[in-house]
This record gives sequence, C-alpha cells and structure tokens, in this order.
Amino acid sequence: MMTSLGYGAQERAVYSEDPAASRGRLHREPESPTRTPFQRDRDRIIHSTAFRRLKHKTQVFVYHEGDHYRTRLTHTIEVSQIARSLARALRLDEDLAECLALAHDLGHTPFGHEGEDVMHECMAPYGGFDHNAQSLRVVTALEHRYAEFDGLNLSWETLEGLVKHNGPLTDAAGRPVGKFAGTVLPYAVRTYAERQDLRLDTWPSAEAQAAAIADDIAYDAHDLDDGLRARLFRIEEIRDVPFLRSILEEVDGRYPGLEEQRRIHEIVRRSITRMVEDVIANSLRGLIELAPKCADDIRSAGRCMVGFSEGMAHAEKEVKTFLFSHMYRHADVLAVRKLVARIVRELFARYMERPEELPREWRQGLDGADKARRARRVCDFIAGMTDRYAIEEHRRLFDDTPELG
Repeated sequence: MMTSLGYGAQERAVYSEDPAASRGRLHREPESPTRTPFQRDRDRIIHSTAFRRLKHKTQVFVYHEGDHYRTRLTHTIEVSQIARSLARALRLDEDLAECLALAHDLGHTPFGHEGEDVMHECMAPYGGFDHNAQSLRVVTALEHRYAEFDGLNLSWETLEGLVKHNGPLTDAAGRPVGKFAGTVLPYAVRTYAERQDLRLDTWPSAEAQAAAIADDIAYDAHDLDDGLRARLFRIEEIRDVPFLRSILEEVDGRYPGLEEQRRIHEIVRRSITRMVEDVIANSLRGLIELAPKCADDIRSAGRCMVGFSEGMAHAEKEVKTFLFSHMYRHADVLAVRKLVARIVRELFARYMERPEELPREWRQGLDGADKARRARRVCDFIAGMTDRYAIEEHRRLFDDTPELG
C-alpha cells in the first residue's frame, strides 16, 4: 500500500524505474551477470576520467584557497548520499538515483559558475554552453575508454535523467520550453536527440527528480558551511533568514555556549535534515494523490513529483538569496571570479587563433575545419580542464597569468 511508504520500506514502488525493464543502451551489449544496468552505469561513471577531474574543479573557492572547502567531487558525493536517502524513503531505485547524482556535474567547467558563464559568452556565436548538456556530451562522446564506442554507453534511463532532471526541455511539438524557450536547445542535446529519443517533452523519472532536489539541498547546506568557515559572513547574519534563524535558535537553546565549529555543523546538518524530511513528506502526499501505476505515470504527471512543499520552497529560495548576496557577490569572491574569467576567456581566444597549440589528440581533424567546429573542440577541451590545469595552461601560453591568492 502506498500509505505504508517510509524510511524502512525496502520493496521498490510500482512507479520506480525497474532495471529489469530498462529501455537499454544505444550500443547493444551483453547484460552483466552480477549488476543491474543502473549499477553498471554507476560504476562506469565512477571510473571515468571526467569523474576523477571533479576533485580539482571549483565550487566557489579556487583550489588553493584551502583544503577543507568543497570541490565538485565532494559536492557530488554529498548529492549522491542525499539522493539515495530520498530514493530509499520513496521506494525508488537507489542505484539510478545515485547514478544520476554522480553524473550531474561531469560537464562543469573549471572555476565553478564563473567558468560556465564565460564559456557561454565565448560560445554564444556557436550555440552557447550549458553544463547539463555538456554532461550529456561527456558520457555520450568525450570519454574515450571503450573499444566499440565513444562515451560510456549508459542506459536510456540514466541519459534521460541526466539531460532533463530539472524538467521537460520541449513541448509536445518539439519547441524548447523553460530556460530555452524562444531559443534552441543546447548543441549536445540537439545532436544526441538525432541518435536516440530521450522524450524531451516529458518530466523525468522520480529518481532523476530525487537527484535534482538533492543537488539543491546539498548546494545550500555546503555553501552555508563554506561561507561561514571562510568568514564571508557571520553566524549572527543568518538570523535575517527565518528558516535559518529558527535552526540557530534551536541549536543555541539546546547547546548554549557551543564553540563556533560545532555550532556551524549543527546548523548545517539540521538544515539538511529539515529539507530532506520536507521533500519526503511532500512527495509522499503527491504520490498518494496521483496514485501512479508505473514509472511513465510520473513522466506524464505534468508536474514535478519529488520536491519541496510550497513553504519549504519559499524558505529555500530565501536561503539562496542570502547566499547570493553574502557569498557569491562578496568582494573577495568577485575579485577572484574576475581573474579566473580572464583565464578562461584568454585560453579560448588563444586556442581559436592557434589551434596548433592544443594537445595533439585535441587538434587532430581540425585542419580545414570551420570556426564552429573548431570552437566546439576548444570548448570541449577547456570545459574538461581542472582549475589547476587551466592555470598551468595559461602560464604556458601567456607571460602574465593572474595570481589568484
């Protein structure tokens, strides 16, 4: 019975993705005798080159600023933990939820969102840049590991969840919707859609939705943690946010005089708990109302089925607004962002002007290529860089690399 869903439930719900009924892979392969398709996808992602690079890709702080701040890799691990917790409580396929969480940031550039913004600016004449679309490109084209195909040849369910975990990308007529309304879909999505139909006009699986909301929860919590520890803002300043004020009052009431490091941790972990529990309770209510009979009922529900309640969505938005003004727009952070933007912008221009300065494997096949093809190759190369490698490449090519610290 759906009303019996809860933290201890083990049997997969009828609306979860069944690995035994997977739509398969673009390139047919023998099934594994020991792993489900989603477990196999997870393993391929973890062993990929792009996943390892996440260790040296920035969230907010550039790598040299401290060993205790989050990187893309530590963020990804935190997202996967929350995604599995949500999937377990909602009786979804935990392996697929984890798989999507592990893959969701593979397409991010070096230097966090500043790197993505600059890459989009540089690629504007050639279709722009979107990190979600780039993640799809990584797992379908840029990983060169297997003898019989490019990419990782992941299952349909993983690719679908990766490309549209935030919702439909088109309407039923194929017109872009959401943030792409009035424009065109990103290059990687358009080109892959010619090879395999990922049903871009529907919502994704409940597992993909769980991974997406887990990303939001992890982002808020760890940016709050990192911002406080970096002293970009003080604990007392978070009283301006009602959600955080109530948590702070709870912590201080129970542990008066608690040392700052423990106080911060208590605030952060309670934030995660409240958000996770809200998602579970709200999603269960919606699922009981919808009464889905299969995974495709989630796709055709016409709305997100795994997410915050209205009240928590408002509270979470206030947390993001606070972090934007006190952390992402902090003078110290903006100063570094300006410098790393210069690094990415100058690397792109240099490789476009002199593609012979690309590594040999990246310049192969570019002789006689038009600017659009050259730009896509340069974009793929830079997007795959770690922060450290981007700085090293800039030093190799230029005499005045900015000092970030």
